[in-house]
Amino acid sequence: MRRFAALLGLLLTTALTSPLQAQERATLVADGLQIQSDSVLVADGHVEIFYKGQRLTAQRVVYDRAADRLEITGPIRIDDGNGTVVLADQASLKADMTEGLITSARVVLDQQLQLAAADMQRVSGRYTALRRVAASSCKICEGGDTPLWEIRASRVVHDQQERQLYFSDAQFRLGGVPVFYIPRLRMPDPTLHRADGFLMPKWTNSSKIGAGIWTPYFLTLGDSRDLLITPFLSTGSTRAVHLRYRQEFQSGNLELLFHGARDNIRPDHLRGYTTADGAFDLPRGFQLTFHTALASDDGYLLDYGVSDEDRLLSEAEVARTRRDEYISARLIGVQTLRAGEDGSTIPSVITDAIWARRFNYGPFGGQGGLALQLHSHARTSTFAFDTDGDGIADGRDTSRASLRGDWRRDWLLPAGMVGALMAEGRADLYSIGQDDAVNGTDARLWSAVAAELRWPWVKSGADGSGQVIEPVVQLVLAPGGSDSIPNEDSVLVEFDEGNLFALNRYPGADAVERGARANIGVNYLRHDPDGWTLGITAGRVFRAEDLGQFNLASGLSGAQSDWLAAWQVSLPGGMSLTNRLVMDDDLSLTKGELRLGLTGDRYSLSGGYVYVKADPTESRTIRTEELVFDGTMKVTSGWNARVTSRYDLVQDRASRLGGNLTFRNECIAVDLSLSRRFTSSSSVTPTTEYGLSVELLGFGSGQAGSARQCRG
Repeated sequence: MRRFAALLGLLLTTALTSPLQAQERATLVADGLQIQSDSVLVADGHVEIFYKGQRLTAQRVVYDRAADRLEITGPIRIDDGNGTVVLADQASLKADMTEGLITSARVVLDQQLQLAAADMQRVSGRYTALRRVAASSCKICEGGDTPLWEIRASRVVHDQQERQLYFSDAQFRLGGVPVFYIPRLRMPDPTLHRADGFLMPKWTNSSKIGAGIWTPYFLTLGDSRDLLITPFLSTGSTRAVHLRYRQEFQSGNLELLFHGARDNIRPDHLRGYTTADGAFDLPRGFQLTFHTALASDDGYLLDYGVSDEDRLLSEAEVARTRRDEYISARLIGVQTLRAGEDGSTIPSVITDAIWARRFNYGPFGGQGGLALQLHSHARTSTFAFDTDGDGIADGRDTSRASLRGDWRRDWLLPAGMVGALMAEGRADLYSIGQDDAVNGTDARLWSAVAAELRWPWVKSGADGSGQVIEPVVQLVLAPGGSDSIPNEDSVLVEFDEGNLFALNRYPGADAVERGARANIGVNYLRHDPDGWTLGITAGRVFRAEDLGQFNLASGLSGAQSDWLAAWQVSLPGGMSLTNRLVMDDDLSLTKGELRLGLTGDRYSLSGGYVYVKADPTESRTIRTEELVFDGTMKVTSGWNARVTSRYDLVQDRASRLGGNLTFRNECIAVDLSLSRRFTSSSSVTPTTEYGLSVELLGFGSGQAGSARQCRG
């Protein structure tokens, strides 16, 4: 019967909609239809009308062809197909539903913001005017409980074209209690991503800069540009502003940041920090990227909680990456923020260019690579001798040209063994200026060849477990002697499972590993059907002769290196444990690191312990030993907590402690933060900071959280 009525309704509606013949025709479905006169059509029972992507459902609809109007009896639901839903009791609308009056209306925008009104009027298909309005994005359960927040207004106009809401005589209520009154208020609707206006403020209180409110104002400058202005309104003497400019281009993007302040920390100075970031596509697959950063003084970043960086790098690079080729040219500038470090005695302008390519060696077999690098760095100091005691002339400037090649080929041998031959070589030409000790040019040729044998033993258990034990022996031949090239970029050397079988363990180009040696180790891996995995690597380096290349803290000094032991276990339930140890023959620790991770449905915890012995050659006169912790937990639905800490075991005090408590549901987001930095230097002192930000969700495109559940 309903199908027959729907078909009849469609035919009759088509016949009766002559005023709309120039437009798309409507489709009507109902339980029953009546034609009361030549121009009146009445639809009763489960009425549905589809027109231009809109859908209307009601209990009764009367269409007057002569007046071109719809008289609708509810309950009514109108869905415009663009995320706006109207619920009402009664309506009198133009036939195309672009104009008319709706009583006892409730408007839902993008499934988030709800506006309940005594009545609603549609105008020109663009504006919706509501009278005596209560607006909120909070879920309201049956029984009429008070929403967490709401805005009451005598009138609200929704401009669907501009996607803006205009409130008249607006009163903001929190838990039903009036908090403040605003005569005129404009807010974006939930579908708008960019619009001029104020964003949600954030309140902070710092022991260094005082209490105040960061009040961001967003300004659109067309479709591809915008500006964010965030002044700091303080009760004290601090005056600060943050500026962010962004622009999208057809071939890239640009972002500029500026932080500026006047405060009582340095009363007679304008303090600040600025950055510029960009990325642009260039012809022939090249890309230009750049990042610049500059601070007015050593303490600004820490005082205003921008970052913990103690050196600012400014870099511009043109690069291209292909499957077998890499080309890069970089220009780098350095500003030091470290206490006691003179910026004129460190490399402050660095240029670097590299071309690298991988090859298959055809009839020779194996794979290899070739790289050409040009590098230079300069200091602003003009002293050709060392005045600060770091062993480097204060004004030393260095230029280098390097050619580097490598090759490796593997063979599968009897009994499942895997053999390999490998070689690596480089030629370097240095030009050193403003250094009385090593002034002039110097050259170096270096090469290393190695033979490697691996013998993996594989075992599969009846329980489904799998195990692999792989002993590895690698014999390396490299020239001995001494190296006259000053070492600046390879002072800090790590010894870990990643370079146990490397031909050269120095991370930079100024130093190369010399002398004959044997790298010996074993790898073990077990996969268990119960879901846990264990991996172990252990090994040591044996040298034919101690050439005094490495410092004590590296673990590589002496004719025999320290023992390296590293293991990792992953357990069901999200737990992982990683441990890396470098120790000498009497098990005295040179370096140690322990990391613990635990992840569950409601929590994520990570902790770590780090130990590095003292070594003056690495500018570390006392040992480093500290604990770190980072944990997040979902306390209840909507509530999340996070705690971070760093504890210095040498100083027996915390160096940093922080915590966040956040709440987020369908209509509000609250973030309460607290942090304490205990460290101090000549430019910064210990600081305590806490902040509070509150965001009303449902305006703009903010992401809502989980909606609260109604009981009963």
